[in-house]
Amino acid sequence: MKKIITHHVPTIILLLIAFAALVISCSSQPHYPAPPIEGSTISIDPAMLQPEVPRFFTYRHRDKNVNFFILKVQDKVLSFLDACVTCYPKKRGYQEKEGYVLCRACDMSFSVYKLEKGLGGCYPIRISGRMEKGNYLIPLATLEGQADKF
Repeated sequence: MKKIITHHVPTIILLLIAFAALVISCSSQPHYPAPPIEGSTISIDPAMLQPEVPRFFTYRHRDKNVNFFILKVQDKVLSFLDACVTCYPKKRGYQEKEGYVLCRACDMSFSVYKLEKGLGGCYPIRISGRMEKGNYLIPLATLEGQADKF
């Protein structure tokens, strides 16, 4: 019996390492550059945004990294959490792929043109922002109020 167990130890160790790597990679939350902050507001110059390409940021609030992205579509600037109602517990967020955002947790993809009116549990959670004096502003309190998603 001891010989059989000893013979399988390398296989068991390899399987444990593979499982640990899978768990770590599946639960790791992406990290992005910090957004520009002025006082109690995130302030984004829309000129720094490429059309139809989300720009991801990480805002650090207490012990949480609150990820979000800003998107310029046609003549509008929109902002979303890097999370959705369905998959946010997995903390995987989205990635951009050729005019779509792809949920890293469930592989659903959404056209950037449909995000504004997105309905359904896996669409990115919309956060409020506004244009003022040529910049797109998001109150820090808006992101702080959503920190539970991260």
